[in-house]
Amino acid sequence: MGGRGPSYGAAAVVTGAGSGIGRAMCLELAARGGRVVVADLDLDAAHETVAAIERSGGVGLAVPCDVAAAEQVDDLRDRANHWFGQDTSLVVNNAGVGLGGVTVEDTTLADWSWIVGVNLWGVVHGCRAFVPGLRRLGRGGVVNVASAASFGAAPRMAAYNVTKAGVVALSETLHAELADAGVRVTVLCPTLVKTGIIQRSRMPSEPQRFAQSLMDRLGMEPEHVARRTLDGLDAGEVHVLPQLDARISWLLKRAAPGAYTRGMGAIARFSPLTR
Repeated sequence: MGGRGPSYGAAAVVTGAGSGIGRAMCLELAARGGRVVVADLDLDAAHETVAAIERSGGVGLAVPCDVAAAEQVDDLRDRANHWFGQDTSLVVNNAGVGLGGVTVEDTTLADWSWIVGVNLWGVVHGCRAFVPGLRRLGRGGVVNVASAASFGAAPRMAAYNVTKAGVVALSETLHAELADAGVRVTVLCPTLVKTGIIQRSRMPSEPQRFAQSLMDRLGMEPEHVARRTLDGLDAGEVHVLPQLDARISWLLKRAAPGAYTRGMGAIARFSPLTR
């Protein structure tokens, strides 16, 4: 790695790697000299990412994985370690799904179970499976993909907000626990990134159309997010907030949490996302 940080020359595993931020992470890691295990529930999409890696001169392996199932994540670890011939040195827990446009009381238990299973348990499973190997290596890193929703707490996004807040808390705790182990932990908290998550989200049609229009106009390219996140990991940053609006929201929430929350309620009354 030449002292440049754990993203260089990594034996890396990326979940949710068939598209979006996950695919961008894979391509950036390959460009940094790494070998990449490309994990996704959609194996065809994972193979497409591997093909893109190989076109750029890198090396990748596609593995199907449902991160909500602990045994599948354990199998992913075992297959990756066998392919690498060593413990995985970097895991990017990126797989995630979206849910919004409904109040807390109208969010079904089935939807709660679905989103918590992927967005929160999926990251828990990834950390549980890969951290012991990172401890053995005494180096490397963990990147957990959360969202600015983790602290933004926008109305009618409770289930999504809760899962992403959990990922931030887990990441901060893991960072503290691994402080003396030589392993770096970074949590990514973006706002809008141009991925397919909104189209695949469980949302009423009008809020979904509005959210997609915002994404199309204001979303950041996933390639920029991937580079910024891996640079942050290499620099030892705990939180990466790649967009200005995320950083402003972060600061306002901490400076005046009560006023911030009341303001979110006032804004929500006029937003198409709440109708």
